[in-house]
Amino acid sequence: MAATLPMIAGALALGIPAAHAADSPARDVLKGSKPLWATAKSDKGATSDSAQVKARVYLAGKDAAGLAAYARAVSDPSSPQYGKYLSAGKAQARFGATKAQVAAVKSWLKSAGLTVTEVTSHYVAVSGDVAAAEKAFGTQLHNYAKGAKTYRAPAQTASVPAALQGAVLTVTGLDNAPHKANHDDQLPPPDAVFKNAGPFSSYYGSNVASTLPDAYGHKIPYAVKGYTGKQLRAAYGAGKYTGKKVRIAITDAYASPTIAFDAAKYAQKNGDAAWKTSQLHQVLPAQYTRTEECGAAGWYGEETLDVEAVHAVAPAADVTYVGAASCYDDDLLDSLSKVVDNHLADIVSNSWGDVEANQTPDLAAAYDQVFQLGAVQGIGFYFSSGDDGDQVAASGVKQVDTPANSAWVTAVGGTSLAVGKGDKYQWETGWGTEKATLSADGKSWDAFPGAFTSGAGGGTSKTVPQPYYQKNVVPKALATANNAAGNRVVPDIAAIADPNTGFLVGQTQTFPDGSEKYSEYRIGGTSLAAPVIAAVQALAQEARGGKALGFANPSIYAKYGKAGVYHDVTDNPTGSGLAVVRVDFANGLNAKDGLLTSVRSLGKDSSLSAVKGYDDVTGVGSPAGGYVSSFAPKKR
Repeated sequence: MAATLPMIAGALALGIPAAHAADSPARDVLKGSKPLWATAKSDKGATSDSAQVKARVYLAGKDAAGLAAYARAVSDPSSPQYGKYLSAGKAQARFGATKAQVAAVKSWLKSAGLTVTEVTSHYVAVSGDVAAAEKAFGTQLHNYAKGAKTYRAPAQTASVPAALQGAVLTVTGLDNAPHKANHDDQLPPPDAVFKNAGPFSSYYGSNVASTLPDAYGHKIPYAVKGYTGKQLRAAYGAGKYTGKKVRIAITDAYASPTIAFDAAKYAQKNGDAAWKTSQLHQVLPAQYTRTEECGAAGWYGEETLDVEAVHAVAPAADVTYVGAASCYDDDLLDSLSKVVDNHLADIVSNSWGDVEANQTPDLAAAYDQVFQLGAVQGIGFYFSSGDDGDQVAASGVKQVDTPANSAWVTAVGGTSLAVGKGDKYQWETGWGTEKATLSADGKSWDAFPGAFTSGAGGGTSKTVPQPYYQKNVVPKALATANNAAGNRVVPDIAAIADPNTGFLVGQTQTFPDGSEKYSEYRIGGTSLAAPVIAAVQALAQEARGGKALGFANPSIYAKYGKAGVYHDVTDNPTGSGLAVVRVDFANGLNAKDGLLTSVRSLGKDSSLSAVKGYDDVTGVGSPAGGYVSSFAPKKR
C-alpha cells in the first residue's frame, strides 16, 4: 500500500514546522504551499474564478516550537523529562489552538467569501470558488500540466494575514492533484482468491529442491509455506511476554467486512491464543469515498495482515483498527488524529506510504504536528519503509519513502528470515529479491540470478535534515549522500518482510464461482515488517512494566552496539549465495493453467546493501533475543 504524502521542507529540523517568513507587513508566507511541479513551463493559464475549491487550513497551535521541543525531551532517554508524558487533554490545552485563534481564522476565511464546513482541533475546512480562495490566500490559482494530466495549483506561495499571529500552520487543497494512498460509496466484496503452489518448506531448509538445478553451487530449499506466530516470537526474543495490557492501533484505508471472522479462524488454525471478547476494536468513518479509485478491496488484505501479524507476535495486546474513509492523505491523516486525540493506543502500526518525490511540503507539517502531539503523550508511530528498494526500478529516481522519512516516526525496513528446526533463529539478510525462471528443459535457471523484483525501501532523504538520534550511529557516507550537512537516513530498525520467507495469513476471498471463503496464503513486504515491530514494541512495553515507550527512535539508537540487543543483518550471513525455489500457480489459484518455477535470490536489494553495522536496508538491525528484555527494569 502506498500513499502520496507530504514532502518535509528542507527548513524543517526534526519536524519543527517551517517558520512563516513575512513577505510584507500585512501577510505571512506559508512555505511549501506552492508545489514543485507548478512551474512556469507547465503553466496553462488561470483557473476559472467560478471553479470550486475545498481546502483545509491547519492550525499551528499556540506553541509549535514548544511542542517539538517537548516531544523531543520526553522521547530522549538522556533527558530529565524522559517519559513525562501528557494526557491528550493536557497536550491539547498546552499546545493546541486557542478559541481566539480558531475564531480569528474562521472570521478571516468567511470575510474572503469562503464557507466554513468543518472545525476540528487540527484544522478549519472551507469550500468556495477560486476567486474567494485567491482573496483569502493572496495568490492566483492556475492550471498546470503534471505528467499527462492538468491540475490546479497556486501560482505564488500562499500567505495569510499577519494579524493572525502565526495561528495557521499550513493550507492543503489549493492544488487538486491526487494526494492518496496506493496500496455515497459502499465497500466492494473481497478480491479474487490467491493461493500459493507447493512444494513448501515447513521451516527454512526443511525441503530441499534436489531435482532442480543448483544455485550458487549448491541445492537450494523450497520457500516456506509461511511462518506463523510461534516462529516469529522465537526469532525476535519474545520470551514470556505477550503484550498484556498494551494497546496497539493500526491505520489503513477502508475496513475488511470479514476481519473478526478471519482473525479468529487464523488464530485457531495456527496456534495463536484465541482472541478475547473486546480485544479487537474498529473505529470507522461514517461513510467511505473513492472506493473504486483507491481499490478498496485491496486494502482488506492489508488490514488482515496487520491485525493477524500483531496478534501472532503479541497475542495479549489490545488491537484497535482505525480505518480511513479513503486512501487520500486528508482521510489517512484524520485516522492518525483520531488515535492521538483520543489516545487509542501507545503504539501505531502504519503499512502505507509513497515516494519522497510525490510529497508536498504543506502536508508534511500537518503530519509531523500529529506525530509530535503523539510523542508528548507517549505514542509512537511505525511506518513501513517501502517495497521497491532504492526506487530506481519503480520510479526512475533513487529516493526513500514517506512518511517513513519523517524524523518523528520509526521507519521499519525489511529482511529475509531463516527460522530453522525447533523454531531456532538461523540468520537474516537484507530483503532484496532477484528472480530467474526455470529453463524450458529444466536444467538451468534462465539469466541467473535474474532481474530485481522487490526489496526493502531505504536510503537517504533529499529533504529531511539528520535527526540528532542518528548522529554517531549512521555512517557519514550515508548521512551526507544528498547534503554535506547530513540528512535523515531510512530505516531505523527492521524485521521479516521478504514474501519468499514470509508470513502465513488467512482471509476471506472471492472464488471463481462467486463464493466467498476463508483461505490462507503467504505474504510479505515491509507491510509485514511494520506490524511485527509494533508487536515487538508491545512486548518491550510489557517488559518495561507497562510504561509507554513513546517515540522510540532515541531509545532504539541508544541501544545500538549493546550486546545481544540486535541481530546485525548482512546480505551474506552464511558466506555463500542464498536463494529459495518458489513454485506458483500460473493463474494464482490451481494447477489448471500450469506451474511457474523460479529461483529467488536473497540479499540483492537494488543498489542498497545490508552490511556490518548500521545500513540503509535494515537500520540498526532486527530485534535479537535481548531486545525485549533490555527494556525490563534493572535488578538492584
